Amino acid sequence: MARKKKELPLLEKVAITGVAAEGKALARVNDLVVFVPYVVPGDVVDLQVRRKKHSYAEAEAVKFYEYSAERAKPFCKHYGVCGGCKWQCLAYEHQLKYKQQQVYDALTRIGKVELPEIMPILGSEQICEYRNKLEFTFSNKRWLTWEEVARNVQYDNMDALGFHIPGAFDKVLDIEECWLMTGLNNRLRNGIRDFAHRENIPFYDLRSHSGVLRSMMIRTSTTGEVMLLLQARVECDNDMVQLEKVLQYIADAFPEVTSLLYVVNNKCNDTFGDLEVVTYKGTDVIYEEMEGLRFKVGPKSFYQTNSRQAYNLYKVAREFASLTGDEVVYDLYTGTGTIANFVASKAKKVIGIEYVEDAIVDARVNAELNGFDNLTFFAGDMKDILTRDFINEHGRPDVIITDPPRAGMHEDVVSTILFAAPKRIVYVSCNPATQARDLQLLDADYKVAAVRPVDMFPHTHHVENVVLLERRSDK
Repeated sequence: MARKKKELPLLEKVAITGVAAEGKALARVNDLVVFVPYVVPGDVVDLQVRRKKHSYAEAEAVKFYEYSAERAKPFCKHYGVCGGCKWQCLAYEHQLKYKQQQVYDALTRIGKVELPEIMPILGSEQICEYRNKLEFTFSNKRWLTWEEVARNVQYDNMDALGFHIPGAFDKVLDIEECWLMTGLNNRLRNGIRDFAHRENIPFYDLRSHSGVLRSMMIRTSTTGEVMLLLQARVECDNDMVQLEKVLQYIADAFPEVTSLLYVVNNKCNDTFGDLEVVTYKGTDVIYEEMEGLRFKVGPKSFYQTNSRQAYNLYKVAREFASLTGDEVVYDLYTGTGTIANFVASKAKKVIGIEYVEDAIVDARVNAELNGFDNLTFFAGDMKDILTRDFINEHGRPDVIITDPPRAGMHEDVVSTILFAAPKRIVYVSCNPATQARDLQLLDADYKVAAVRPVDMFPHTHHVENVVLLERRSDK
């Protein structure tokens, strides 16, 4: 006999009181903590519990009694479905307030280190169309919204070009308008989708791994250059003919695309780091500029996705580094050497370390482009490269700038930093929680001298944070 499904409760007239992880808001009902998407502090709502554990629950707002004064009207037609930009319902000044609080909470509750007054968060001048990179997926399994299901909407085909639905790897929401990048992204995506439909070019099936068109990536730069890369599955001559039809359409219809590339990817995943990128038309790279410096951005390059705000982030890092021209600087997790180039003119020597070898190739090109001869780059796992022997060979750093991935720094890396004993450490982080953990490990030898949050991703809960650490005088 089948077990009867437990009925989950409806919580009535609940006040939303705070924000939580993953862009959700927070409510408390007796001893139960409830996480709710698409609401903001100050809303009063009925909550239908969708999932319940012992001490917390996940719920959906099904009725509103009061709307918060902190609310804003979402501007995207796909809001609430595609899974991105979850904070569109929260006015931007309040987004910044909660991001500032997020940094404070992480550094005090997790780091438990003594802090100076945290500087005001640096907001993004652009809160729409701020990204320089977007990726869209082709799929023959279009996601139908609840509204479309209720209206029994029928489509001639179920192809979609857009974003993956959270929790459904093979379902893609067809995107008509995205506000994350300039309007060019909409003209490109919609034009390519419509052309492929007219020409009956098959979209990819993520379960059977069949079909030609797999994904597209758009990159733009502040110089006006545009890169478009198509990924396709090509198993026969006809597949190649179909791919070339799409590429020629793009070349003819969108002359603003200065770098038109493609990758033949017959693997079961969309990663292409190990695959050849072919130039169909134009250049194989685009260039970004910042303070007169030029940076090569290829299809496999990492570059901060909010170019204009990245400039402000790097200015904070450089200010905290307080360079006079005589310092040896280590730039850890250097990527393509953007920060290393940015501080090179104010340092005696800069050593960059990065585990992605292709990124280091780009970093060396960038140093040459900008005419710097005081930059040296090394590729390899940080904990294996940054050792005591490495420091003894290349010199003790006066300043370390570190910008690790979300997981933070490996304990061995922290240990080697303590051995290196720089005067100052500038810690740039995209995850204040792991940053706080690392600050605690450094606390015996270093005090936090300055903290500046920077908002790189408006309408999301993500926040960058820059911390200056100074070596304690008794060490």
